[in-house]
Amino acid sequence: MKTILITGAGGYIGSVMVEMLLAKGYNVKGLDRFFFGENLLSKEILNNPRFQLVKNDIRWVAPDVFKGVDAVIDLAALSNDPSGDFDPKLTQEINNLGRVRIARLAKESGVARYILASSCSVYGHGLEEVLSEDSPLNPLTEYAKANAAAEKAVIPLHDHSFSTTALRQATVYGLSYRMRFDLVVNMMTLHAVQRGKIFIMGGGKQWRPLVHVRDTANAFILVMESPKDLVNGQVFNIGSSQQNYQILNLAHIVKENLPIIVDLEIAPDDQDKRNYQVSFEKIKHILGFKPHYTPDMGVKEIYNALKTGKTETDEKTVTVKWYKYLFDADEILRKVKIDGRLF
Repeated sequence: MKTILITGAGGYIGSVMVEMLLAKGYNVKGLDRFFFGENLLSKEILNNPRFQLVKNDIRWVAPDVFKGVDAVIDLAALSNDPSGDFDPKLTQEINNLGRVRIARLAKESGVARYILASSCSVYGHGLEEVLSEDSPLNPLTEYAKANAAAEKAVIPLHDHSFSTTALRQATVYGLSYRMRFDLVVNMMTLHAVQRGKIFIMGGGKQWRPLVHVRDTANAFILVMESPKDLVNGQVFNIGSSQQNYQILNLAHIVKENLPIIVDLEIAPDDQDKRNYQVSFEKIKHILGFKPHYTPDMGVKEIYNALKTGKTETDEKTVTVKWYKYLFDADEILRKVKIDGRLF
């Protein structure tokens, strides 16, 4: 029975992956700051004897966290482009240096496998019509630059006893315990339900690849369970070639799969410079990965969750808003406290 350390265990992908790994019989250590609350993990998970909650930070967690660990799935990050641009220095500290630290400590501690959560955003404005893992990177945002830098530092750490793999995920969608409404499918669905409108940002002609949260979690588990010689030192795009969409076309898919009247409105903002179609043939052919979910399925599950009150829609579901709230609250408390005491 192997033990898996997941960093970012309380996040959008991590909270789903913890459940999936426990269901497969693994022991799981869930490392996270839990900025969004420990209650995002169910009582069944928190009370599971095969789950250990580790409330800590990848930048300073002690090396003994790796004791008995067989594999690390490193999801911890400031998790999208707006969050990354909110504090560029902090983004580099966490998304780049923090994760490189985790990879190096894992190797020094005798962990067998390390898997880095990267993003297709490293392609930025694609320099080729369809982008493969061998295509040149063109990261445009701090988030994408940090992912590219982490990949560059982590992949060369691999050797015969320590396997490293980076997974460049498409834009994720679908229902999660730590719900996010700052991802394009999820956000369009929420706006359609709450406002009767879908706002098309950045012109709508830009391309995005998509993957469901449970499909991307399955991809990490597949890589972890695959023969080492197939994944060691490798980079894989995670998604499917059938789920490359222009934003305007995606808005129509969302609209057509909702049982309500929805208008489309192109918002007068700056053109989105991020534009990339991605090939996912490598992981399909080498590991046999095939997604089970499609955007229409994601729209329907989110709609049902919204209508039945099974998901929150507060500011915690928009990552950059919640980070800003925490920053502002910390500043207020800093000014009020005397000698570190509030009362």
